[in-house]
Formats: sequence, C-alpha cells, structure tokens
Amino acid sequence: MIALLLILIPVIGGLINLFIKNESSAKAFSLIVSLIVLAVALGGIYTSQADLLHFDISWMPDLGSRITLELDGLSKILSLLTAVSMPVILIAVYKDHYPDAGKFFGLMLLCQAGMLGVFLSMDALLFYFFWELALIPAYFICSIWGGEKRIQVTFKFFVYTFVGSLLMLVAIIFVYFHTPDHSFALKSFYNAHLTAAQTQWMFWLFFIALAIKMPVFPFHTWQPDTYEQSPTAFTMVLSGVMVKMGLFGVIRWLLPMFPQAASSNSSIIVTLTVIGMLYASLIAIKQDDMKRLIAYSSIAHVGLMCAALFAKQQAGIEGVFIQMFNHGINIIGLWIVVDVIEKQLGTRKFSELGGLAQKAPTLAILFVVMCLANVALPLTNAFVGEFLMFSGLFNYSPVMAGTAIICIILAAAYTLNMIRKVFYGNTVASTEHAHDSSFNVNAALVVLVILVIVFGFYPQPMIDLTRETVQLFITKIS
Repeated sequence: MIALLLILIPVIGGLINLFIKNESSAKAFSLIVSLIVLAVALGGIYTSQADLLHFDISWMPDLGSRITLELDGLSKILSLLTAVSMPVILIAVYKDHYPDAGKFFGLMLLCQAGMLGVFLSMDALLFYFFWELALIPAYFICSIWGGEKRIQVTFKFFVYTFVGSLLMLVAIIFVYFHTPDHSFALKSFYNAHLTAAQTQWMFWLFFIALAIKMPVFPFHTWQPDTYEQSPTAFTMVLSGVMVKMGLFGVIRWLLPMFPQAASSNSSIIVTLTVIGMLYASLIAIKQDDMKRLIAYSSIAHVGLMCAALFAKQQAGIEGVFIQMFNHGINIIGLWIVVDVIEKQLGTRKFSELGGLAQKAPTLAILFVVMCLANVALPLTNAFVGEFLMFSGLFNYSPVMAGTAIICIILAAAYTLNMIRKVFYGNTVASTEHAHDSSFNVNAALVVLVILVIVFGFYPQPMIDLTRETVQLFITKIS
C-alpha cells in the first residue's frame, strides 16, 4: 500500500493543482503534497511490515501485465531521494513568481509521480508507462517556462528522449515475446529465452535508451542546453532525480537481463564513460556560465557511476547505490545557489561576478559546503560513494581507474575556481548592491548541508539500506 500511495498522492495532488488559479495557494498546496509524499517514503523505509511495501493487482491480463510495485533497497533510496528533493526545491523557489503557477507546480508533482513509478515498477510495461509519464510534464515545463531558446532546446530534448523511448519499447516487446509465459513481469524478463545474437541486439537497444537518459558520452549533447534553458526549479529535478532513471534502469533491468552481453561489452562502455568524464571535465574548466559548468560536472559524476556499474565489482556497485542519492542532494544544492544569484543579479557568468561573499556571507558558506561535497572531500557525503566506485573500477582496470581519477583533480580545479571568481575577490558592479539569501533559500540549503554532513560522517544507514539489494544484484549479474 505504501508503494501505491507514493504514486497516487502526487498524481492526485498534481491534477488538483492544475486547476488552482491563485499562485500562493498553488505553491502551498504543492508543498503540502510533497511533504506528505516525504512522510510516506520515510514510513516505507522504517516499516517492518513487508506486505506494506508490495502492491500487486491485475492490469492487462490478456497481455500478461500487472500493476506490480515494490519498495526494495534500491527503490527505497531513489524514492527517498525523489521525496526529499521535491519539498526542498519547492521551499527554495517558494518566493519566486511563475506565470500559471498552478499548472507549473501541478506538472512538477506529476513528474514526481512518474519518476516514483519508474523506481517502484516490477513490470516492464508498467515501467515503460511511468518512464513516458515522467517525460510528458518535463516537455511542457521546459517549453512553456524555459529560457529564450526553449523551443529549439526542448525540441532537441524531445527528439533524444523519443528515440530512446522508441528503442526501449522495441526491446521490451521483443523480450516479452521470448519470455517463458508471455509476461511483462520482471522475473519473466530475467528468464527470457534469447539467442546470443538476440541478446546482443536487445542489450544495445536498452543501453542506448538508458544512456540517453543518464546521459553518458556520446549521448549527452541534449543535457547542457536543456539544463541552461529549463526553469531552474525543474533543472534541479532533471539533474538531481530524473537522470537516476537511466542508472536505475541499468541496475533493475539491463544488467540482470543480459549479464553475458554486459560482460562482453563492458570494456567498450567503461572506456566510453571514462572518455566522457574527461571530456566533460575539460569542457567544464572552460565555462564562464555557472549552469553549464554544473551541467558538465554532472555528466562526469554520472559517467563514473555508469563505469562502476559495468565494472561489476561489489565495492563499486555499493558505491553507485549510495552515490545516486548523494549526487542528487549535492547538485540540487548547487542549482539553488545558481538560481539565487541569477535572479538577484541577472547573470550567471563568472566574468561578471565577484566578491559576493562580502554581501551574502550565509549564501557563501552554504555554497562552499555544497561545492566541497561535489568534489567528494572526505567527511562529506560524496566521499564514501566515490571511494567505493573508484575501488571497484580499480579492481576492474587500474588503467581506467587511473584515467578517471584525473577527473577528481579537474573537478577540484573548476569547482574551486567557480567559488573564487563568484564569491571572493573584490565586488564588481553587478554584486555591489547584492544581499544575502532569503530565509526559505537558507532553509532549503541547510537541510541539504545537514544531509551532506550526516552521511559524510556516518554513511552506515545508507549502506545497510542497500546491502541486501546489492547482494541480490551481484548474484543476478554474476
């Protein structure tokens, strides 16, 4: 029942919010709904009654598809990330003005429902349904409330995601016809009877669809433009949560379905992801725009997670499970600060900023903490996950691990350079009359900073939450 409620609450709340005309009421209602979702997600993590974590009912019996939802260790982590992220984002942008706010926040909640559905689905057709459901609100949010180039950027985003979705649908239908009982159930897909050649083709169809979503090199080109042109509140959803749908698909579906194909193609994929990490990190260093720098930084971080998964080492996989949550927390914090700076000063360019710490000391302190977490400084939440991922990657290939480690140095370089240029030095014309961040922004950032510090000092609860799922996953892909 908890699994079902996690989806129903934002769906109903989002649909109601579409019809709320008053902006203040729309914001308040969406925040209340998101907090209820968070409470339900926390209840799912701490409940000891297994029957509450599973929901199963007939959906399309003639096709062998059921509405099967389940909260296991992996879906608990990503459901918690989704549930934590939405109220934090809504609090951070609470004082911002959005035309047709009811529709904007209603679509945000519907997008949350779609993402939660992806993380909870144990049926391939249901998984695909929610995969598409999450994209529909994304398209309208970007095309209506985005920046000046939103139409062409949204079209590019649509083409990429549509092609990926089409490839995934073809693969799902093909595997369905090769399941022993013509069922879309997860276990049936794991036991599908495919020839070696068919397995290779289906593996690549699935992988390309998931790689576009993450995204990883060379399927990443939609991301920086989309992040730049989307309203920042939705950019937080895209980079903090939605990209995890791709990683989740690799863990839940791709690797357990095609373990032999994954092993035979792992060297290609790991090489591509490491190249993408270096490529994105080098481009990030040359950026003069905070949004684009963070976008390329995200490509590098997600690339490391993808590489660690295909290295198929237990330490690396444990690191990925942990890091999916931590990366989402950290990058949302960075986006909140960028949003504050852009809306207050009208620019995101380093060359037009400087000395902001003198005018906004609270914002500077909170931003520095989030930046240090972004470069995985010891005692921040990202350190444990990155250490485990690099450990797994090193066991797989010391050469690949050594090459990927260069990205740590590059990340420190561009992140510290961003801090220096934006917050330190002398004030300039654009920052001379700046002021500190508002209470709602500080409240959102403080929540994230607490998570950074708590899971940096004591990551064990996160490890315990995923341990059983990691063991099952290792067994399936071995």
